[in-house]
Amino acid sequence: MQLTRVATSDEVVIVVNESRIDAAVAMRFKDRMRQLLGGTSQPVVIDMRAVQFLDSSGLGAIIALRKAMDDARPLTLLGLTPNVERVFRLTRMDSVFDIRPADPPTEEQAT
Repeated sequence: MQLTRVATSDEVVIVVNESRIDAAVAMRFKDRMRQLLGGTSQPVVIDMRAVQFLDSSGLGAIIALRKAMDDARPLTLLGLTPNVERVFRLTRMDSVFDIRPADPPTEEQAT
């Protein structure tokens, strides 16, 4: 499971470097996320730009992670691809999670 933890003074960002979160990796994803988030109470951002496919097991792992966190601790999902966003929308989990688009490229990046 390829996850990268980037801690700032304001939040913990977990970058998911996997194209799929499905039944084959959902348990490892959940366990690894708990390891990476243990010992901190900062808000969490999960950068999911690389994730192209999410099935019900992957969605369940993200929901279980949210339930394991303190209710007052923010959890943001960043940069969902259209297929992954569709899963959240169809299951109405888009109303449960704070979902934000990836930052648009700056003018310097666009040129």
